[in-house]
Amino acid sequence: MSDVAKLAGVSHQTVSRVLNGHPNVRRQTMLRVRAAIQELGYRPNRAARTLVTGRSQLIGVVTQNSTLYGPSSLLASFELAAAARGFVVSVRRVRELDRSSITAAVEHHRDQRVAGIVVIAPTGPADEALSEVPGDVPLVAVDGDPGRRGAALVTVDQEAGAYAATAHLLAAGHRTVWHVSGPEDWFDAAGRVRGWQRALREAGAEVPPVSTGDWSAASGYRAGQLLARMPEVTAVFAANDHQALGVLRALAERGRRVPDDVSVVGFDDVPEAPFFIPPLTTVRPDFDAVAEQTLALLLDRMAGRGDGAPSRTITPALVERASVAPPPR
Repeated sequence: MSDVAKLAGVSHQTVSRVLNGHPNVRRQTMLRVRAAIQELGYRPNRAARTLVTGRSQLIGVVTQNSTLYGPSSLLASFELAAAARGFVVSVRRVRELDRSSITAAVEHHRDQRVAGIVVIAPTGPADEALSEVPGDVPLVAVDGDPGRRGAALVTVDQEAGAYAATAHLLAAGHRTVWHVSGPEDWFDAAGRVRGWQRALREAGAEVPPVSTGDWSAASGYRAGQLLARMPEVTAVFAANDHQALGVLRALAERGRRVPDDVSVVGFDDVPEAPFFIPPLTTVRPDFDAVAEQTLALLLDRMAGRGDGAPSRTITPALVERASVAPPPR
């Protein structure tokens, strides 16, 4: 670090501030220091830094071993946000979102002496496990129970997103909207059901029975096979885009055209959604914003700032494409 300071013409303390992302460094000075770091090939000794500062640069994340778009996108966004602040992310994946698996994963991170822990806890058992975590390591939950008090939590407003999707279909002229939901034990799925129901009730529309799936296109296809046989179905809100894809196939096989005969809306805005046939109207959660808020909240707790149980909610946006139209006459 002294060599970097000498080459950049600054003090040892200024180099330290640049390495730690301190905001009170002039841009020109920061650029000189970074250029010196690159020229000398300097790499901070993280173990030594931990011994001197008493703070690790390692953040532990607990998440499900899954390729689901939402959790995987959130994890990727969080890793980028953490790296920009000089932190390394250690990910512990669990096969099941149950109490024992989450507890064991958290204990693994505590043994690593991480600076903080993030748990993506979208189900009841996973969320309940957090109440047993000792308070010696700062912890933030993502997608946990929005009604539970006593935990630092960052969530997407699932209810608001589902409400917007359903209201959009009603505004197109549909008398009611059918729903293909996610798993009943997921908070995301439950929030989307609440938003769908609220939009229908406020409009004075009939609330049809829910078809429950498992987030997969196959479960959407199975639900869509039944819905496609029902001529009264003219609008479907699927709890995620993969289920919407399954619904689209089932409708096509039955000769029900989208959006001429049936309108369909999804949730998540997966990268393939604009290339569905037709391009899918959907709800887009801002995973980058969720990651940034999660990191900011975790850093506050690591520094001993903030109230006892802060909660932050990110509102998703409706993305209108070609899968919605007025109902057939």
